[in-house]
Amino acid sequence: MEMKMKDVLQATSFRFNKALGQNFISDTNLLKGIVTDSGITPDDVVVEIGTGAGTLTRQIASVAKQVYSFEVDQNLIPVHELSLSGIDNLQVIFRDVLKMKDDEFKSIVGEGEFKVVANLPYYITTPLIMRFLESELNVTSLTIMVQEEVGRRLVAKPNTADYSAITLAVLLRGEGTITRKVGRNMFYPAPNVDSAVVRIDVDKDKLAGENKALIHKLVRSAFLMRRKTLVNNLNASFGLSKAEAAEKLIAAGLDERVRGEALSLEDYVNLSHQF
Repeated sequence: MEMKMKDVLQATSFRFNKALGQNFISDTNLLKGIVTDSGITPDDVVVEIGTGAGTLTRQIASVAKQVYSFEVDQNLIPVHELSLSGIDNLQVIFRDVLKMKDDEFKSIVGEGEFKVVANLPYYITTPLIMRFLESELNVTSLTIMVQEEVGRRLVAKPNTADYSAITLAVLLRGEGTITRKVGRNMFYPAPNVDSAVVRIDVDKDKLAGENKALIHKLVRSAFLMRRKTLVNNLNASFGLSKAEAAEKLIAAGLDERVRGEALSLEDYVNLSHQF
């Protein structure tokens, strides 16, 4: 019989590591909801980042074909021995995905398609998203629990306060959606902020033929100093005179006084053609 999470943690005398930002979920309906949001089917290979107490892991494994769950805290081994016993389509790997090369990752997970599901420590959200989006790995989607504020940034529209470089980094390679908002009281221990589940459907062929590295550089430049006009930021990042920068904006069909947060992805693509 499956033990309750708090009983497992107590039975194993587990101590939370604040430095790792550990906040576990025990609510069964929420766990099932995250799995539903991720669109996992019995044909799917799933990569979970952050096994934690194993509550989400168990729900994923109840649906997926195979689960590879990565965890950095080896103090959780006794917890897993209780919470994950009897699951035969699961492999827990005590490695840091951010420090692994693609070839190392493939040697464990294989070359085929997979979905990522994660209840992440908030401080690694952006690096982890970009680690998968910018890789050559065969990832088809990422469904991740993030700080609500970060969730808004991942799916923001132009000319809003939340629209930022990370919004466009996601749009360059896929499409993000907030699937649900999650109150802080759903975690143990409770964090200081509310959360959101974001699903990013990855399209590696999106903008095929475009210079994504250049578009990325333009985006980074545009949001470097948010209050400045794009002309000023291009002047600083690309070493262009203001007149040259203005000329490129006008040639791309943009106002020379425009700020970076007003431009859509399509605008950045058009602008990249002028460089």
